[in-house]
Amino acid sequence: MNRDELWATVVGQPEAVGLLREATTAPVHAYMFVGPPGTGRMEAARAFAGALFAGGTDDPGGAGADRHRRLATEGLHPDLVLIQPEGRALLVAETAAITREGSRSPVEAVRKVVVVDRFETAEPEAAAGLLKTIEEPPASTVFILLVEEVPEEHITVASRCVRVDFPPLTNEVVVQALVADSVDETLAGALAVAAAGRLDRARLLAGDPAFMGRRDAWRSVPDRLDGTGAAVAVVVAEIQEMIDGSQAPLVERHKVELEDLDEREKALGTRGSGCRQLVERQRREVRRLRDDELRFGLATLSRRYLDWAAPGGPGDGSAVGLEATERISEVTAELIRNPNEALLLQALLLDLPAIR
Repeated sequence: MNRDELWATVVGQPEAVGLLREATTAPVHAYMFVGPPGTGRMEAARAFAGALFAGGTDDPGGAGADRHRRLATEGLHPDLVLIQPEGRALLVAETAAITREGSRSPVEAVRKVVVVDRFETAEPEAAAGLLKTIEEPPASTVFILLVEEVPEEHITVASRCVRVDFPPLTNEVVVQALVADSVDETLAGALAVAAAGRLDRARLLAGDPAFMGRRDAWRSVPDRLDGTGAAVAVVVAEIQEMIDGSQAPLVERHKVELEDLDEREKALGTRGSGCRQLVERQRREVRRLRDDELRFGLATLSRRYLDWAAPGGPGDGSAVGLEATERISEVTAELIRNPNEALLLQALLLDLPAIR
């Protein structure tokens, strides 16, 4: 893999790529990549690591450098260490593992790169424990912290890092990437809207034949409400069944990942070494998918009410539709607290007006 192929793995983030390409000549000890998952953060971390590994070889354009780049982009390089919280938060014990990994010498390259995913979830004590490691790292180690946003309690850690922003991708960028993957352009447009700037979600939905049906089902919800709890119960049950079904493409991908891991471990004689971490990551991805599906559905529902209430539309400027969108926004904000899905949806739909 050559230099251009390495950075081509980061889609739609030219400013971040430009900054990181320049940084490879004189990297600092710590970076913070800020933005939602699916916007190129992880791909950029791997590409940056590959560039650092290749740059330390005698011939940065030779086969050895190409091998460093390829292994890094695949997440298989021995000097690229990924630390992910096993639960909902990064704990003190896990930051101890970060410090331990960072203190070890590189195996094959001249540098080691330690990537910490979801650092925004770090407990205050865990962030404080990592601060000294980041301030005084071994000369051969580079830390990359991935965060969706920088919490107030992590500002001190952030001040010790070079910040690189990864904003949500535009719909145009997502559509172009999907069309390059041989997705129909009309479908790609609908997927881009549903993905809300995340290419990973758009690609997952592209392999889901039930996606358009789920979108249409959410749009039809206001037509099915009649103010009764019975109607709401039926709609909520169908929504939950749809969300359960939306996991099928992800479950299939997880199955392939486990099979690939098993084959690698058989070949290397390291059976069981990475299975627990992979399974924990897959569980988090399932939880994230359910959350994404709810957000997508609620956004689709909100747009239906906005279209209805628009001047010249069926509701012709009705305040009722606008009030409905405000209620939907309130419920969407509650998702951060991981509420019971059924109770949340039931309470919402009982509050929403029918559209006739």
